Order: sequence, then structure tokens, then C-alpha cells
Amino acid sequence: MSKICSLAEAISSYVHDGDTVFCAGFTHLIPFAAGHEIIRQGKKNLTLARATPDLIYDQMVAAGCAKKLIFSYIGNPGVGSLRIVREELEAGRLEWEEYSHFGMISRLQAGAAGLPFMPMNQTAAPDLERSNPNIRRVKDPYTGQDVVTVPALNPDVGIIHVQRADEHGNAQVWGILGEQKEAAFASRDVIITAEEIVSEDVIRSDPNRTLIPGLIVKAVCQVPHCAHPSYTQGYYDRDNVFYLNWDKISEDRATVNAWLDEWVHGVQGAEEYWQKLGSETHARLAVKPRYAAPVNYGDY
Repeated sequence: MSKICSLAEAISSYVHDGDTVFCAGFTHLIPFAAGHEIIRQGKKNLTLARATPDLIYDQMVAAGCAKKLIFSYIGNPGVGSLRIVREELEAGRLEWEEYSHFGMISRLQAGAAGLPFMPMNQTAAPDLERSNPNIRRVKDPYTGQDVVTVPALNPDVGIIHVQRADEHGNAQVWGILGEQKEAAFASRDVIITAEEIVSEDVIRSDPNRTLIPGLIVKAVCQVPHCAHPSYTQGYYDRDNVFYLNWDKISEDRATVNAWLDEWVHGVQGAEEYWQKLGSETHARLAVKPRYAAPVNYGDY
């Protein structure tokens, strides 16, 4: 049975006030359009979890969607602080938990495996243990040495952007792989946003590229350019200009609110947002094709 629906329908059906939401993607494939739709629908009191919050959570915090942030590393990548998030944290208006990257991914691994916690080697960040009581130590029953542990993370909703998927939710990713698979298997409900929805035959023709199986997916949404201002490998480039501009926009809350009014509430969805960016931006972010060598899977 087809799981295709609009992004607005998926967010309305599966994201509820008070949920823990994990928007996956590392460097590329960050589902900004889904974050904007959550803002547009006025979802509140969310716990937002990500390995790197990026601008998507700065915007969602600015819009009043979040009560808590669970993260590892926080900043506008390559630019500086996430000004809105930092302001809310320092003012005590936003709850938070901080982990190392390894700790954050280990939490998802535990959640995906159905384990209560995950042991890790000791990291070079002992200060995190002092500030986060969820990071604990136990004795390794084999060596007697201390190991660090982190609790499982099981988001209510995992939102994963991919290059392509079929109507059943079988989803393929290439380029940098982040925590997409772990986030999907750890989450109760999974929403897939895809640059393209293709036939099942296309997915089956290259099975090793299928990172997320349809059996764990609740909704599949075709959302071209969903990841802007991050990028989707093979489809469009990272909008570095946007990241630099956001640093200036986020200096002033009134300017942020005006941006949200124009670019989130003022458009109907991702397609209208993309068209509003204009042809010059489209041309600047265009990428040339570079195809991988074909693979012979054999026929039996």
C-alpha cells in the first residue's frame, strides 16, 4: 500500500505537541522544509534532538516550537554561534542536554537496537559528564575498567531526507552518511522526505543503496529542494551565502520574525519557497552530473 502523502499531511498526522523530534542529516540532507512545516503548523513544546542543531533548530526555536534541545555541538557551521538558541539557553528559557558526537550517535544506536543504554570508550570530554547526569560510568564485567554509558534515545518522530524513495518508503541515500539509519530505527514514527519518488524497480536495481526499509516508514513525501540551505548530494549545492546571511539576520529578533513571516508563513510550502529564492540562487546552487560506475549484480 502506498505511503505517499504531502509533507503537510505527514507533519499533521505524526508530529504532535510535546513530541521528541529528530531531524536527521549530517552536513547535507537536513530536512529544512519539514522544520518549516512544523513551524507553519504551530507545533509547540517539542524536544528537538540532532547531532548538530544547525540553522533548522535555530529557526524552530525562534518560532517558539521547542521546550528542550538535545544535541552534540551547537553552532552555525563555519560561521559562529546559533544566536537564537544560545540566547534562549543563556536566559534559561530552553531546557537542554549536551553530548559528544559519539555520545549522541551511541544513544541512537541503543534506541535502534532496543537496548536501555550504550557503553562507550572514555572520551576527551569529561566536563560533559559533570554537566550531564545522564552520562554515567559502569564497570566493564570483563576487564573491571570504567566505561562511559549513555541512555537510549527513542524519538517519537524521525524525519529523514533522502535522494530517492519508492511509494512504500524504501529509501536510498548516497554521499555523506550521517545518523539517518540509526535515527529511523530508533524512532516510533518515521517520515521520509525525498527529492524523487521512483518506481520499486529503480530501488530494487541497486539494493545496497537502500539505507531505510519501507517496513519502518509511516509516510513518504516528495519534497524537492527540502534540504536548502544545506545540500543534497547530486541535486544542489550548499548555500553558503544563506548561512552567512543568517548570522546577520539572527542578531535581531525582530528581523528573525520578519524572515519567518516572509519565508515560512508567507509561502505555502517547499516548492513556493524554492521558487521565491529565484533563478540566480538556483543557478548558483546547480551541480553538474557526476555518475558512479555501474555495478553488475548479476542475473539468476
